[in-house]
Amino acid sequence: MQTNINWGIIGLGNIADLFAKDLALVETTKLIAVASRNQTKADQFAQKHQAAKAYGNYEAILNDPKVDIIYIATPHDSHQSLTIAALKAGKHVLCEKPLAVNQAQVQKMIKVAQQEGKFLMEAFWSKFNPSVKAALKLVEEGRIGAINYVNADFTLCCDFTDDSRGYNMKLAGGSLLDMGVYPVFLAYNIFGVPEQILATARFHSTGADIQTSAILKYKNGIANILSGFASESDMVAKIYGTEGRIYLQPYWHEAQGYTLIEGNWNQGKTIHQPLPTKGKGFTYEIEECLACIRQGKIQSPNWTHQNSLELISIVDEIRRQTGLKYPFE
Repeated sequence: MQTNINWGIIGLGNIADLFAKDLALVETTKLIAVASRNQTKADQFAQKHQAAKAYGNYEAILNDPKVDIIYIATPHDSHQSLTIAALKAGKHVLCEKPLAVNQAQVQKMIKVAQQEGKFLMEAFWSKFNPSVKAALKLVEEGRIGAINYVNADFTLCCDFTDDSRGYNMKLAGGSLLDMGVYPVFLAYNIFGVPEQILATARFHSTGADIQTSAILKYKNGIANILSGFASESDMVAKIYGTEGRIYLQPYWHEAQGYTLIEGNWNQGKTIHQPLPTKGKGFTYEIEECLACIRQGKIQSPNWTHQNSLELISIVDEIRRQTGLKYPFE
């Protein structure tokens, strides 16, 4: 069994910075190499996070024999190519969400992971957040009865320029892939794959979606989801059942606690449960990767390849209905 596992990071933006800070909090693993297309940026990132090696290209980190697993934090359009290259180079991979731009790409990535016998997981850190886990467990245990409604959004007021990554269609920009995957994720974890989707969107001049809204219909319930760059919501996720409700505190995808209300509006018992994360909260998905690799697994039993396939299939249908298509597809 492999004990000490060394990480490399490709793509050194804000999320990689947060991830690297949390990685330093996890024992028996360390960051040893980082890669950017800009050598200066790689040097600065490596110095900040005490990584031994800084590469000014991606090929070099893929060829580094000391790197066991690579965290890919580049824009969405490059997830497929970099993940496949890393897997074929003998590396395990944790790739940022969404795992790829569409289901066809995800299928190819999973196939390569299976062929190479290497671990691959989509970096849905919310799946391992203590508050989200606790809320889903309460749902599973029937603490609020049969679930029939979920309301979740992820909207921020983003002052992007026309040439920014957020609006760049060549990088698969827009709110749906950046933010909308989170409320889709919550609805999927509670209800599964919807039997019907009704979606609409508002677009920027570049073609990227500024706001995307969808109703996901299931046999026994409905989920309302929204993503957007235009305004900031309260970012409270709400799960309703026949015998109560659960609120995941803002920002719900990285919640530090939840509220459970058992019973009806007038007589309900309210429990406020704080659950602060270790670090920002990336620590838990890091620990999941390490546990799976040490056990010789190529996927996590808690966020499987099939989960990634089904989630992106929902996103694909939302895109089909709204007409959101990227130039490289």
